[in-house]
Amino acid sequence: MNKLELLQTILSSMQQSLEVAHRATQRAIESATDEETVPEHKYDTLALEASYLAHGQAMRVQDGERNLSVMGQLKLPQQSERITLGSLVCLIDLEDKCRWFFVAPCAGGLKVQHKQQEVMLVTFDSPLGVAMKGKVMGDEIEYQVATTTFNYEVDTII
Repeated sequence: MNKLELLQTILSSMQQSLEVAHRATQRAIESATDEETVPEHKYDTLALEASYLAHGQAMRVQDGERNLSVMGQLKLPQQSERITLGSLVCLIDLEDKCRWFFVAPCAGGLKVQHKQQEVMLVTFDSPLGVAMKGKVMGDEIEYQVATTTFNYEVDTII
């Protein structure tokens, strides 16, 4: 898998999400400032609720813009023996199923389809990211979320 092409797929997905967030923000602002949301009495909170929604959507746009900028500046490492920022990693679970992860500085949890393969972004702030950091091919990874323990083996590092 080509990491540069994957990065372009990730950036495209993030850009699409940002455009959706922009449209949602605009709709929320329009709703908050619409004449029909003017309070009719002291218990009418429609305008207040709409303004909270507009604020939340605006914060979502700011986060999306920041994440897109950070991801766009990511320097991809050349072939590395250890899992580092920018590594593309295949982990094998106990059922011998391969799962691809891209170690990113932000947007952890984002899933993209690239060349008929699902790739999930993971950051070093997540339990899986902490467990992956610095591992080499053949290493075992174990991490826990709540009461569930996950086990993988590092199969490929690109």
